[in-house]
Amino acid sequence: QVQLVESGGGLVQAGGSLRLSCAASGRTFRSYTMAWFRQAPGKEREFVLGTSSDITRYADSVKGRFTISRDNAKNTMYLQMNSLKPEDTAVYYCAARALYGLPEVQHAYDYWGQGTQVTVSS
Repeated sequence: QVQLVESGGGLVQAGGSLRLSCAASGRTFRSYTMAWFRQAPGKEREFVLGTSSDITRYADSVKGRFTISRDNAKNTMYLQMNSLKPEDTAVYYCAARALYGLPEVQHAYDYWGQGTQVTVSS
């Protein structure tokens, strides 16, 4: 069983930056596929970016602005968000799965955090 806890959300002005963290329990963190999803009000949860072994993938909407990284020694994944836009406003969730590969659909992930709110004001 893996438990995920996000932190780092908040309110920021357009053009600003935030860094989200996702702390994971479990001794096999380094082998897990990890991803960030987000859900804006009235919209479906969508894939933002993720990493699985030698694969990293970004949604087109965040390419060049968001970066994913992970510190396996700390069992923590990070989402660095720069040049934030009002349309980035959403609840951000980290997700994990034991299998290799980077699907962009929710049901492929086994573990989820509780989410952290990111609000970007114009």
